[in-house]
Amino acid sequence: MAINVKKTGGLSANGVKVLVYGQAGAGKTSLIKTLPSPIVLSAEGGLLSVQDSDLPYIEVDGMETLKEAWLWLTESKEAQAYKSVALDSISEIAEVVLNAEKKATKDPRQAYGAMQEQMADIIRAFRDLPGRHVYMSAKLEKSQDEMGRILYAPSMPGNKTGQSLPYYFDEVLALRIERDSDGGTQRALMCDGDGLWLAKDRSGKLAPWEAPDLGAIIAKIGG
Repeated sequence: MAINVKKTGGLSANGVKVLVYGQAGAGKTSLIKTLPSPIVLSAEGGLLSVQDSDLPYIEVDGMETLKEAWLWLTESKEAQAYKSVALDSISEIAEVVLNAEKKATKDPRQAYGAMQEQMADIIRAFRDLPGRHVYMSAKLEKSQDEMGRILYAPSMPGNKTGQSLPYYFDEVLALRIERDSDGGTQRALMCDGDGLWLAKDRSGKLAPWEAPDLGAIIAKIGG
């Protein structure tokens, strides 16, 4: 058996894979404009915030569309023009898959289990697109721990799916809106968790807070 030994120094050359979550209206969709040559897979229908950018997009209405989009991205010469792929949002895509499974079975537990398996395959397939930067956005979920603290993390239908989502990515960033001393609002990407907000940067190259510019973040990581 031939063993293919690789070097970790070339990992970022295969594309930077980023998960960003945040509250509704935080600007997760607007972040797509900052990606290098992006194409959008949209399940939300909320692309008005990027209308002026005239970005190419594919409307996701089911598993067949997702499969066709993945095949097109991996096999089509036309698709090679796009350096980045944005799934907006992975939470909504999971809802689409779950609704299809609920129609196919009368057992809710079976529907959630099938959705979880399919979403694991979808996330891995798009995350591992070779030579592409991949951005997935997710909704925000609030929960309370035994000490009464409010915890913030990416939201997905089904507890297991939501809990496993961050483990698929080296970069999990929280898009936050905070008020400054003058009463104005500032948007920033939180790259380091604080025990309440889930965030991580396995590259070790990002500051605890970064400007909401995915192109700059990709360049900083070395993609």
